[in-house]
Amino acid sequence: MELLFSCYAESYPVRCSNWNFAEKSLHTSRSKLCLTRSAQFVCGRLNPKRGSLRFWELDHQNYSKKKNYNQREVSKLYGSTNSDGIVGNEDMGNIWDREVSYPKVLVPGLPDETTGDSGSPVSSCFWEWKPKFNVHYEKSGSENVNAPSVLLLPGFGVGSFHYEKQLKDLGREYRVWAVDFLGQGMSLPVEDPAPLAKDSASGEMDLVWGFGEQAEPWANELVYSIDLWKDQVRHFVEEVIGEPVYIVGNSLGGFVALYFAAFNPQLVKGVTLLNATPFWGFLPNPIRSPRLAKIFPWAGTFPLPASVRRFTEIIWEKISDPTSIAEVLKQVYADHSTRVDKVFSCILETTEHPAAAASFASIMCAPKGQLSFEETLSRCQINDIPICLVYGKEDPWVKAIWGLQVKRQVPEAPYYEISPAGHCPHDEVPEVVNYLLRGWIRTLESQGSVALPLMDDPKPIQYGVSRDLEFFRDGSRKSVKVHIFGSKFSVWKKISSYIRSRVTELKSS
Repeated sequence: MELLFSCYAESYPVRCSNWNFAEKSLHTSRSKLCLTRSAQFVCGRLNPKRGSLRFWELDHQNYSKKKNYNQREVSKLYGSTNSDGIVGNEDMGNIWDREVSYPKVLVPGLPDETTGDSGSPVSSCFWEWKPKFNVHYEKSGSENVNAPSVLLLPGFGVGSFHYEKQLKDLGREYRVWAVDFLGQGMSLPVEDPAPLAKDSASGEMDLVWGFGEQAEPWANELVYSIDLWKDQVRHFVEEVIGEPVYIVGNSLGGFVALYFAAFNPQLVKGVTLLNATPFWGFLPNPIRSPRLAKIFPWAGTFPLPASVRRFTEIIWEKISDPTSIAEVLKQVYADHSTRVDKVFSCILETTEHPAAAASFASIMCAPKGQLSFEETLSRCQINDIPICLVYGKEDPWVKAIWGLQVKRQVPEAPYYEISPAGHCPHDEVPEVVNYLLRGWIRTLESQGSVALPLMDDPKPIQYGVSRDLEFFRDGSRKSVKVHIFGSKFSVWKKISSYIRSRVTELKSS
């Protein structure tokens, strides 16, 4: 297999697209490269057996071979070069910046208690929004009265504890909040929303809430849906924070952040999505599809129907088992050396709350939101809400292709793809995520006079580059690669390349 690159003779990094080209001769006279400007080109041929890459300078009209160069000579002649090329069957993650190296970027580490730096103090608080509900949240940086406000929204099954590394670090510069959604974390009801009959065994009543035959008046219309969480965030911003915020969400929290911004643009200064799930809910929304919604007799309200109660007991016994929780954490973290002991303990503690099982059933059976993920993106674009995309590449659930689709719909949004990192990059590589968040906020606060993080060189960024970032953790140096997709990057080509490569892999397996 040969690899053919076509490169503009300008100061861009050598780059290539992951197009699956027919495994046949790639002679230049047959490759049909589309030329869009008057320039000389450099073509490269990779010899798989020798592992060498040679370049040729070609005349842009007749493709006649003019001179043989090696890689070093090309760099001397043209500096870095940008390619809009064709390659063979390679994984899309292995073709970035093949020939040009950028200096490594050393990013600040996290607060280190062993050196006496414990970071910004974190306070655990409760806020009563609805009857029988005390919403739990954590905050830091309250003394930074003139600093921007940042609100962190967690994913499904976790809570504000998942943002401890952001609260301690970013709280040194900003006012930072992390909130638990109703029905999750420590934002569970203080009383049983649907108690069992009084003649039931007292032990059973203590262990399980929400499994009775009739809901309490305050829980008559309670359902843990994305519309409930959207309203919760709105009231929290208005009543607790008191000013527009930069909102950051991971997984489910990313969807809620975008959904909230679409309905309340006046309260949002910008949205950062961390491996945001692109959909939530299965049942039709009663406002958007009232007739269709009537077909389903139950949609997450209390009390749980008898059939749902039995099914919930079976499922809950499995997913709340400590072994299952540990297995999920192992799956979503790409770097298994990441310490997740505290996260594991907090999740386990939540599952032991008597309201946890019924809350889980309500969440899983709640209706969809009034707007789809794509519609929320469109609303945010119409309202000029800045969006930043930060995705862990090795996420087994929200794979990189989902982030690329978001980038395609919002081409002006900066896109950072971190590797290795999984579904929770803010907890797995918090040094990198915090660095990107700081830079993004700094750019917006300066109204663009400060460049976006890692985008201080506009020429290569508009086509996409890769950068190596290093940081110190526990006394050792760690490194990750960040792919940066710029505004002129052809996302659709990248998506189609990824699909083609996957199809080829399936055929060959």
